[in-house]
Amino acid sequence: MLCRYEIQSCFLLAFVAFFSDAQGQVSPPTRLRYNVVSPDSVQISWKAPKGQFTGYKLLVTPSSGGKTNQLILQNTATKAIIQGLIPDQNYALQIIAFSEDKESKPAQGQFRIKDIERRKETSKSKVKDPEKTNASKPAPEGSLFTCKTPAIADIVILVDGSWSIGRFNFRLVRLFLENLVSAFNVGSEKTRVGLAQYSGDPRIEWHLNAYGTKDAVLDAVRNLPYKGGNTLTGLALTYILENSFKPEAGARPGVSKIGILITDGKSQDDVIPPAKNLRDAGIELFAIGVKNADINELKEIASEPDSTHVYNVADFNFMHTIVEGLTRTVCSRVEEQEKEIKGAIVASLGTPSDLVTSEVTARGFRVSWTHAPGKVEKYRVVYYPTRGGQPEEVVVDGSLSTAVLKNLMSLTEYQIAVFAIYSNAASEGLRGTETTLALPMASDLQLYDVSQNSMRAKWNGVAGATGYMILYAPLTEGLAADEKEIKVGEASTDLELDGLLPNTEYTVTVYAMFGEEASDPLTGQETTLPLSPPANLKFSDVGHSSAKLTWDPASKNVNGYRIMYVKTDGTETNEVEVGRVSTHTLESLTSLTEYTVAIFSLYDEGQSEPLTGSFTTKRVPAPQHLEIDEASTDSFRVRWKPTSSDIAFYRLAWIPLDGGEFEEVVINGDTDSHVIEGLLPNTEYEVSLLAVFDDESQSEVVAVFGATFAKTTMIPTTVTTSTTTSKPTTAVFRTGIRNLVIDDETTSSLRVIWDVSDYNIQQFRVTYVTAKGDRAEEAVRMVMVPGRQNTLLLQPLLSDTEYKVTITPIYSDGEGVSVSAPGKTLPLSAPRNLRVSDEWYNRLRISWDAPPSPTMGYRIVYKPISVPGPALETFVGDDINTILILNLFSGTEYSVKVFASYSTGFSDALTGVAKTLYLGVTNLDSYQVRMTSLCAQWQLHRHATAYRVVIESLVDGKKQEVNLGGGTPRHCFFELMPGTQYKISVHTQLQEIEGPAVSIMETTLPFPTQAPTTPSTPPPPPTIPPAKEVCKAAKADLAFLVDGSWSIGDDNFNKIISFLYSTVGALDKIGPDGTQVAIIQFSDDPRTEFKLNAYKTKETLLEAIQQIAYKGGNTKTGKAIKHAREVLFTGEAGMRRGIPKVLVVITDGRSQDDVNKVSREMQLDGFSFFAIGVADADYSELVNIGSKPSERHVFFVDDFDAFTKIEDELITFVCETASATCPLVVKDGNNFAGFKMMEMFGLVEKEFSAVQGVSMEPGTFNVYPCYRLHKDALVSQPTKYLHPEGLPSDYTITFLFRILPDTPQEPFALWEILNEGYEPLVGVILDNGGKTLTFFNYDYKGDFQTVTFEGPEIRKIFYGSFHKLHVVISKTTAKIIIDCKQVSEKTINAAGNISSDGIEVLGRMVRSRGPRDNSVPLQLQMFDIVCATSWANRDKCCELPGLRDEENCPALPHACSCSEANKGPLGPPGPPGGPGVRGAKGHRGDPGPKGPDGPRGEIGVPGPQGPPGPQGPSGLSIQGLPGPPGEKGEKGDLGFPGLQGVPGASGSPGRDGAQGQRGLPGKDGPTGPQGPPGPVGIPGAPGVPGVTGSQGPQGDVGAPGPPGAKGERGERGDLQSQAMVRAVARQVCEQLIQGHMARYNSILNQIPSQSVSTRTIAGPPGEPGRPGAPGPQGEQGSPGMQGFPGNPGQPGRPGERGLPGEKGEKGNPGVGTQGPRGPPGSTGPPGESRTGSPGPPGSPGPRGPAGHTGPPGSQGPSGPPGYCDPSSCAGYGMGGGYGEPTDQDIPVVQLPHNSYQIYDPEDLYDGEQQPYVVHGSYPLSSPYSQSSYPSPHLAQPEFTPVREEMEAVELRSPGISRFPRKVAKRSIKTPVRKRANGKNPSQ
Repeated sequence: MLCRYEIQSCFLLAFVAFFSDAQGQVSPPTRLRYNVVSPDSVQISWKAPKGQFTGYKLLVTPSSGGKTNQLILQNTATKAIIQGLIPDQNYALQIIAFSEDKESKPAQGQFRIKDIERRKETSKSKVKDPEKTNASKPAPEGSLFTCKTPAIADIVILVDGSWSIGRFNFRLVRLFLENLVSAFNVGSEKTRVGLAQYSGDPRIEWHLNAYGTKDAVLDAVRNLPYKGGNTLTGLALTYILENSFKPEAGARPGVSKIGILITDGKSQDDVIPPAKNLRDAGIELFAIGVKNADINELKEIASEPDSTHVYNVADFNFMHTIVEGLTRTVCSRVEEQEKEIKGAIVASLGTPSDLVTSEVTARGFRVSWTHAPGKVEKYRVVYYPTRGGQPEEVVVDGSLSTAVLKNLMSLTEYQIAVFAIYSNAASEGLRGTETTLALPMASDLQLYDVSQNSMRAKWNGVAGATGYMILYAPLTEGLAADEKEIKVGEASTDLELDGLLPNTEYTVTVYAMFGEEASDPLTGQETTLPLSPPANLKFSDVGHSSAKLTWDPASKNVNGYRIMYVKTDGTETNEVEVGRVSTHTLESLTSLTEYTVAIFSLYDEGQSEPLTGSFTTKRVPAPQHLEIDEASTDSFRVRWKPTSSDIAFYRLAWIPLDGGEFEEVVINGDTDSHVIEGLLPNTEYEVSLLAVFDDESQSEVVAVFGATFAKTTMIPTTVTTSTTTSKPTTAVFRTGIRNLVIDDETTSSLRVIWDVSDYNIQQFRVTYVTAKGDRAEEAVRMVMVPGRQNTLLLQPLLSDTEYKVTITPIYSDGEGVSVSAPGKTLPLSAPRNLRVSDEWYNRLRISWDAPPSPTMGYRIVYKPISVPGPALETFVGDDINTILILNLFSGTEYSVKVFASYSTGFSDALTGVAKTLYLGVTNLDSYQVRMTSLCAQWQLHRHATAYRVVIESLVDGKKQEVNLGGGTPRHCFFELMPGTQYKISVHTQLQEIEGPAVSIMETTLPFPTQAPTTPSTPPPPPTIPPAKEVCKAAKADLAFLVDGSWSIGDDNFNKIISFLYSTVGALDKIGPDGTQVAIIQFSDDPRTEFKLNAYKTKETLLEAIQQIAYKGGNTKTGKAIKHAREVLFTGEAGMRRGIPKVLVVITDGRSQDDVNKVSREMQLDGFSFFAIGVADADYSELVNIGSKPSERHVFFVDDFDAFTKIEDELITFVCETASATCPLVVKDGNNFAGFKMMEMFGLVEKEFSAVQGVSMEPGTFNVYPCYRLHKDALVSQPTKYLHPEGLPSDYTITFLFRILPDTPQEPFALWEILNEGYEPLVGVILDNGGKTLTFFNYDYKGDFQTVTFEGPEIRKIFYGSFHKLHVVISKTTAKIIIDCKQVSEKTINAAGNISSDGIEVLGRMVRSRGPRDNSVPLQLQMFDIVCATSWANRDKCCELPGLRDEENCPALPHACSCSEANKGPLGPPGPPGGPGVRGAKGHRGDPGPKGPDGPRGEIGVPGPQGPPGPQGPSGLSIQGLPGPPGEKGEKGDLGFPGLQGVPGASGSPGRDGAQGQRGLPGKDGPTGPQGPPGPVGIPGAPGVPGVTGSQGPQGDVGAPGPPGAKGERGERGDLQSQAMVRAVARQVCEQLIQGHMARYNSILNQIPSQSVSTRTIAGPPGEPGRPGAPGPQGEQGSPGMQGFPGNPGQPGRPGERGLPGEKGEKGNPGVGTQGPRGPPGSTGPPGESRTGSPGPPGSPGPRGPAGHTGPPGSQGPSGPPGYCDPSSCAGYGMGGGYGEPTDQDIPVVQLPHNSYQIYDPEDLYDGEQQPYVVHGSYPLSSPYSQSSYPSPHLAQPEFTPVREEMEAVELRSPGISRFPRKVAKRSIKTPVRKRANGKNPSQ
């Protein structure tokens, strides 16, 4: 581009080459002439000088000063076009002819566009013959033909705007159209011209009546935008028939109709029927084909004869050659048609009239009309449902004027059109509508005879019904899916519904059936009776460990009872089931414990509600009547009375009172006496007895005193306990108690402690009574304590009660002096210090301080104060002192009470008041009140996400409701009644929360009785641009990156803001439910103007755009794009999952940092880029930024005023990309509308490791990975992230998969969509047992439909091989295509849409129910959904080895494509390879003889230079410097990892487990902790061998190769001399090779490599020599030809550990000691490969042992000739060049920019995706409630969950949340005394 910076004007030079022969000396050009081509372009022509010269220099300089722009032209050029000129600017021109060493004198001149035009107008006025005047635009030769006929016509031009044309050629199409239009007398009352452009979808550029003058039409032609897309000519022909040739579009009756088609390729759809329809409608068609157009197709389209209606040119440059012939033919045909029209119309064509419908029923009606004039052959009646559907038609004879339409849908409005069909034409349609009646429905539904599991239903029947369908289902949440259906005949109107659940509300619906159609439903609801519980629970025989329960039986149908009994403190729960009894004894209970009992009646249908009650067990009884008799000098007998039958044993102890040895004995529990022997004579003993029960509880200790006789005394005595009657004794008043203390007070106990001062005390009697003196309790409240005990815990006591405690010592001869003391239990203290925090709109937190007394927990009661509502309560444990209360009303005061719970009751309440935040608008007011409308406005709520606004008439109660975005402060209601009072209510919504209504009353104005006065109203809101039709379905996250550098300037920045305002204004819905918009302004640093979620209405968004301030600075576009990825496209900024992500970059200069890498990475992650360049922007940089194809995503304008030229086209492309229903995606280099389901499920190399239960394995070819879904992996994704707008009406589902041997023999869904209730909506089911395939969905009527396919072709997909399956779904059919062969097709109804609230699942088994689903194991290689039905027809199944056609299929990834002619002879055998997995069937190779294993030889010397290779793509050899292989170095690093799974960390050997499937290696993760040893999997395939040694020195320069075959003619590039083109090609190709070498070295060294910038680098290292056979050193042998490199292994990343595979058949030899070493395989040389995506650094592997160095061999012979590698520049369009020029080749092209697009070999990226949601089993609650996804993080191989203690609990529903408390049991320890030997008995 040549630019003059001082006056900010730019113009383009382009050359128009006329080729001629010139000879002689260098002399100047002559006859310099100027001709205006367009308002900013001038064509310069001159006469070539005589003699020999090399070329021309063309110099153009603005006369006002500025840079001189120079262009070098070839010596054959005699014309050039200068573009981008300023019309009123003077320019100086010089043309100089030059040779190698000489220049001619310049041919000089000056020109100004306005002066040239003025002279031309003056010359026109002097010419009398208009035919001799020049056309407004230059023709290639001579003047244009002008049509002078007075006849007029309606001409519609249909222009192909597909991608194949290209922007450059489209300019030539515009010039052709200008010349074509210029030939006719165009005007509103003259010839009218309309134009439509088409590609994938047609659009009207302007209608016939759009412009009234020729100049207006010519101006529209010059500004015609380029559309881009596919080539659907048939669709476009139909489109202009239905839209352009209509009266409303400007078509006139009785005027010739001409259609002109311009296309450059074969149509992708059928053109014959549309073209015939146009011709049948009287439209004469002309077809113009350019370049690749199909001449036969053009003849099918055009009218006859072909000789005058079909034109075909070889290139766009030759289109001017057919202008005159075309215009002459059209002109003559217009004259002839006018004569035919006027002469042939004998009777005017008229339409039928007076359309009348009658005999309307639910299934049809009659249509009648009045006859059309003339001879009507037939009438065609077309009808279809207004809401959408397939049109149908009825054709009747022309003599009839009525028809009956049958088999219609009930209650449906139909559009009707009646056409009169004449012999050669058809009339316009007579149109109308009619609505069918509703089907009559049943009435008076009654539900009666209701029992626990049945009810009866009856209703009044309907005449004409063929039967009835009854649906009934429980209304209980979670059971709604258990819907049942009964169909009965027309005579049945009463039936019983059985098998119902008790105590469940059912809804019963009755449909009257008329064939397959059902009437409206008749619905009723009824609740079944509950199951009868038992009654009258009683407790008896309550002991310390048992209790007897009795109850009244529930019902004769009861099967038994379930008894649950739980300790009231919640520490233990027990359950027992009994039969049909009414009594049961609970045993093994704990003493002194309260139990709560619940008894349930058990029935076949379930269990009843419980009957409850409680009781408390008694204290463990102590033995009674302990006494001593049968005393002797050394023994006595101890007797007692047992108190219970469950005593396990007794502990009997005795000790002399005067000190001595303590002894103890354990006695069986069924005895009641024991003789103690070995006693001392005449000694008094204390004997104590303790009972131990079966549950290990112990009774209190009872004691008695006894004595042995002296040896001389024989007087028998009897001694008894103090509690039994003893012999009268004389009491001695003795005080043996001191320091009586009462402490350790609780709410229910006191501890008594005293000191014993007299050890002759045998027992203490402790009595306690309330201080009020309730002596009646004194006898009961008494405890006997042994004399050696000095402490006692009194319980249970009353709280907050004072007690008097008295202790009396008991001696052998009487009682001592009693001692008393008072004690008081603690009160039931309430919690303290109630606090309220964390207030929100529907929740708040309360906290409190615990009371001083230990509690059992807390009871919280809360109730709304300001609004009516129930009191709710909940319980928490004693270790909780805070609670979050949810589900509250907003802006509501609540009364809160907290009670402390004790074993004896509840404390007083700690009360307080708490209030939630107010979720409501303020300042609600009305304005613009009219008779039939009014508006409301309010102050926005700061947290609102939406508003629900309701207006209700207070007269008739009618309501209108609307949902608005959170940023909308006003709304207007229309179609209201005058003079009516309305209530306007605004509900504020925050996510799922809705606040209370804020309401006002307003009355609309009455009908005026006089001139109404305008009420004072606030100013109306600003006008918002209307949305464009193409953007109505757009839903995307759209970001604009705006250049704010100094080069823009304030004025131009304001133009950018206006452009943004117009572009955003074309969008429809703004916010979370539509398109979200963000803007970044960048210079040195990016600045976020606002994020995606900042604005939720178009009004506020446009206002924010206008407030953006100019920044200034340098231009760093790459930094801005990174900023967008890191800041804008995050969950916090509002980015949504599953929504298209679009960036629009606007810049006016070259970026000062790198943009290639970040934009390419984001494009690979699914971002769509649009790049807009202005003025000095670098076009090659824009191409690097924009997505592909560039014609659709890259725009360039000369200045900021030219934004309007690209605005419509940009908006169209952006909105098409933003279509969420079928987004535009890129796959394998191709664009298609659809969904890449493998990526969406995370089944790609970068992400599969985050999906549980999935491993990567080789697919149909080793270069294709597939993914094994292990058993119950249940890979799923939320539907809202995959298909947020549902599925399209027509689509193709494509699978490439394999059924495994362990896939169950039962049906499973290969893929299906479930709703939120886990009900299937659409999917594909495979029955592995029945060998069938089923597709199912819901049709547009909401009916479930399935189609099942079976047969031999279907069965073969179950036989264990990979198969490709296409399921093609249209509105009428379901088609199955297996392995690219159609096998079946069946009819279905059009589908309804799906819910996006559920999930999509792979491999789910059909028998799965609810969240606990199962899935099958299978292998999946490909899964796509394409929004077209023709996709399967274009598929060639290149992924299947048996169907792959190498000639027509693209090369496999990383495959070598050299010809077979270069194959050398067999190489020597290679060293043995490592063991590998069994791969897919490969191509047959050449057999090689097996040699013995020999030592590794040294690297051979480099071979001689190879023969010349074929010519390179550009026609110029690029001489590389092949280097010989270097000296042998140390052992290299390991090669690419083979197909092996994640290695286990080193550790001790584990047990042998079942061998599982080994996954492909995943991306290297970070170093994780050392784990247990992993299982040994099957061995991996051998990887690509590493290069031995470092790179050798530079080799000799190779000789140039012979010339290659001539390539096809390429597209003409930018205007350049061939020397410049060659220089550019050389530079680009050198950089390509350098990039490939950098990538090759990067692969070898396993590190990323940057692009190499030097012009000359060393060639690739030579391949290592193959090891020779073992043996003595021999003579030099003849060289062998080097073999072809093998396919390289695909570098992968270690995947996460998959699910354990099921034990399969014996696999191939494994790694390690699992199997024997595999046979030796030949090692292929390293193949060329593209570097994969390096992951984060993995854990370093151990360095392998050094290889054995073989003995040095002799120097090898010279190497064989090398082979060519044609992939060096493959894929880059540098060949072709220009053909031999002719004098008709006058292309107009822009000059290239100063920089060229540089190929960047760096393909590495390391962006990480968020983890996918994978269900082992479905959770009960929705797992998708998260509003945003976590930030990207490195996947860890293992983790250890850590459970943190929570200081607060979150209350979500009423109930008890209590932590168990450990209560230490108190045990009474017997005093221990030492024996005489000093040892403790326990030791």
